Amino acid sequence: MADTPKISLRGVYKSFGSNHVLRGIDLDLAAGRSLVIIGGSGMGKSVLLKCILGLMHPDKGTICIDNEKVNGLSGRKQAKVMAKFGMLFQGGALFDSLTVWENVAFRLLYADGMKRKQAREHAIAALAQVNLEADTALLRPAELSGGMQKRVGLARAIVARPQIMFFDEPTTGLDPITADVINNLIRRQVSALGATAISITHDMVSARKIADEIAMLYEGKIIWRGPAKDVDHSGNPYVEQFVTGSETGPIKVMAG
Repeated sequence: MADTPKISLRGVYKSFGSNHVLRGIDLDLAAGRSLVIIGGSGMGKSVLLKCILGLMHPDKGTICIDNEKVNGLSGRKQAKVMAKFGMLFQGGALFDSLTVWENVAFRLLYADGMKRKQAREHAIAALAQVNLEADTALLRPAELSGGMQKRVGLARAIVARPQIMFFDEPTTGLDPITADVINNLIRRQVSALGATAISITHDMVSARKIADEIAMLYEGKIIWRGPAKDVDHSGNPYVEQFVTGSETGPIKVMAG
């Protein structure tokens, strides 16, 4: 059905001992939409992402992709779901021992069993989509700047043309100009693929640029969600404090 959410969560809980990280997450995201989840450190953003990815199992609740329950799957069934995903990791997560093209083509080579020549062609095409020259393909990650490493990570995320993309703090550690380049590339590639995207970030400039919608996670619950254009006048005191970076407000600030 056209109105079936691409991603749907109902009553998702996750705890680590007495630390109750997710406390009943309900979330629907339509196909082709880009959602950015904001919130302070330790509020559960990464845990939520890992639960959707299948890297963690929620204690309770249901996660559906294309109307199919996916939490609790294993083996081939889980691999089939994960084949829909592309991921840009916070630190790039590139393999130092591999060339750039081998990093980009890692999934094609080791999960899809593609021949090296064909995988390399796909990798070089993906690098071109993130504005990297073909000769970059033979370099090692250590030879690249931080911004170039991010672009290689993005090329790896899009090389298999995923239906759903995840971005974990995509502009962390980048200067503002390089961050803007990455934001524009993310927006362009998500649009070109028609992909559904979930991002987590502390960077409000990035959030405004890549999001159709923004949601705020606080103490294990989504306390606000709305169009990206509304985040600066949300009417929610928690969101207002986070967006403005103010010390005063309902969010408890730890003494430094």
